Amino acid sequence: MSDALQTPYVNRASGAALAFATVTVLLVAATLGARFLVATPAIDADRAAARYKALADIHAAEDAALNTPAWIDQDHGVVRLPVDLAVQLAAQQWQNPEQAHADLIARGVKAAAPLPKAAPKPSAFE
Repeated sequence: MSDALQTPYVNRASGAALAFATVTVLLVAATLGARFLVATPAIDADRAAARYKALADIHAAEDAALNTPAWIDQDHGVVRLPVDLAVQLAAQQWQNPEQAHADLIARGVKAAAPLPKAAPKPSAFE
């Protein structure tokens, strides 16, 4: 055979190893560059702020409920009072225990009474 038809020996394993090493170095460099050059916020940064705001809102609502009077059930005469005002009213009412006991029984009966039934709606055919 002639020398012109023979192909020279090419070491393909060393070329593949060199390409693999080059790609690996480039990927590591890109990963490190992205890690240190791009600032990412913490995953829970905004979530923690939202939780603190929600907790502050809950505390404000609880404080308002504890310190302001309001109607619970106006039909039955049930109100919400601040604790210090409720204690003062109870101390005043229980100056006369017999009358206070009778009032307490009457309020319990009134609070437990069912509401009157509403009038039925007229029929569309009447």
